Amino acid sequence: MVNKVKWQQEWVGTTMNQKDFLTIGECTPDELMSLLDDALYMKKLQKQGVPHPYLSGKVLGLIFEKSSTRTRVSFEVGMLQLGGHAIFLSSKDIQLGRGETASDTAKVLSRYVDGLMIRTFSHTSIEEFAQSATVPVINGLTDLHHPCQVMADLLTILEHKGKFAGLKMCYVGDGNNNMAHSLIEGAVKVGMNISVACPEGYEPNEVILHQAKLASKQTGGSVIVTNNPIEAVKNADVVVTDVWTSMGMEDEHEARLQAFQAFQVNEELCQHAKKDYIFLHCLPAHRGEEVTAEIIDGNHSVVFDEAENRLHAQKAILKALMS
Repeated sequence: MVNKVKWQQEWVGTTMNQKDFLTIGECTPDELMSLLDDALYMKKLQKQGVPHPYLSGKVLGLIFEKSSTRTRVSFEVGMLQLGGHAIFLSSKDIQLGRGETASDTAKVLSRYVDGLMIRTFSHTSIEEFAQSATVPVINGLTDLHHPCQVMADLLTILEHKGKFAGLKMCYVGDGNNNMAHSLIEGAVKVGMNISVACPEGYEPNEVILHQAKLASKQTGGSVIVTNNPIEAVKNADVVVTDVWTSMGMEDEHEARLQAFQAFQVNEELCQHAKKDYIFLHCLPAHRGEEVTAEIIDGNHSVVFDEAENRLHAQKAILKALMS
């Protein structure tokens, strides 16, 4: 696996075998590394104030069935920096929210825009949408996967650690949510070792876990699931958590507070990680629940670098699919 960043004066760009970006598991390790390299290159250009209008004249449609801060702003700003435009489409404001089929909506919008980003609930819905669309479809989040966020996480790890191979990532919390699934896929694809600590009954999706273990045989990575958070965090280079109650599961909140009490990321738990570990959280965070303020606001936290990197990682994805 390539670990060095390819700083080039003239960036050729990333090519991808598939039309859409729905899951990290569908990407090859080389594609992921190329996207990360491209993201770093465009981040460098943006920081230097150098224009990079790779998508001049292109239009991205943004369909939101779930609200968001980072997803909407990063995609809109990303398209602007790439020389294109973004159109925000709330499901409440388009016919999709009034019963028009996903297939019909996809076919119509494909006649107007050059790409579509969808943030929705069911992963089956976005798969149906992508099957009918004739333009690239990007997964901004589903209940099963959150690939754009994990691309930002990988970019942040690469910036702070300079490599992936041999690193240990630990995820503590709900193992059956979109962040856990995409982190598992991303970690093994770039050759990292990932341990997932979750309460009994909240383990990752078995199909995703099986596919990740198969992928790890090709990359040198590994994935372990445990109900012991101390075991999972031991000697970790990267510690990650997410909210205990994901959007749409609010009725389970009290039950989850009880189930996850022993899985809070705090100073005591992180003493088992490496001394130079970094802490990641996709945000928004609930201080005092899944993580303490001492951790998320402490010296090991890189959550705002991570949030910024949504912009740069997504620009690489947009450029790869739409240029």
